[in-house]
Amino acid sequence: MSCLGNFIWLIFGGLIGAITWFLAGILWCITIVGIPIGQQCFKFAALSLAPFGKEVVYVPNSINLIVNIIWLIVSGVPLALGHLISAGLLFLTIVGIPFAFQSLKLARLALMPFGARIVSA
Repeated sequence: MSCLGNFIWLIFGGLIGAITWFLAGILWCITIVGIPIGQQCFKFAALSLAPFGKEVVYVPNSINLIVNIIWLIVSGVPLALGHLISAGLLFLTIVGIPFAFQSLKLARLALMPFGARIVSA
């Protein structure tokens, strides 16, 4: 089921979400200090391509909190808004509800990406 879900997800918004994560990663990689943040964006771009069958686990840390605050100010809000708009549109149909939950998972990830690990469900 997750393979079919990932394929349909890719058509109905996953590709656009992955492109936005990828662009955020490129922008962060322009500076040397932002390269670790950009690498994290690239990981989440891959998750945005195939979110079904994967879970996000948070491991809190004081360094992660500081980086998350900087991330939220610079890139987190636009990415989260994009995923929230996508979730709102997907909730309009009964078939889109599972996809909307994946979009909400990515919206939460867009607000707090550091300290998050991707694990198989």
